[in-house]
Amino acid sequence: MTTFDFEDGNGPVPAHRHVNGGGWVADTSRLANTVYVGPDARVFGYALVFESVKILDQARVYGEAMIYRKAQVSGAAQVFERARVLGRAKISGSAKIFGEAVICGEAEISGSDSFSGKTRIYVCQKKGRVQ
Repeated sequence: MTTFDFEDGNGPVPAHRHVNGGGWVADTSRLANTVYVGPDARVFGYALVFESVKILDQARVYGEAMIYRKAQVSGAAQVFERARVLGRAKISGSAKIFGEAVICGEAEISGSDSFSGKTRIYVCQKKGRVQ
């Protein structure tokens, strides 16, 4: 059995390199083969990632986060807890999306922005950039 330490305080856990891109994925996470996980990106916890998603650079997706459709997470961005990113949304830089946040449509979150909350926060835009 192959293990990897995601440096989340849980020590080494059963994990594998994703078939598309080679990034580390915990065996508890579920990803489609159509998802791209770059070699330095990580997906762990109980994250769900489907469709044509790209997780690039040093991005982290974990907890019970769900990423789907054609969304992209890059840079040192983190998507975690029960956050959702979908559509063609792009999360980059050192942005953190967590709690019950939902980022969708063509929204772009970059820099050091954080979106969270106990209630759902929806950020959906047709065009433009949220910075």
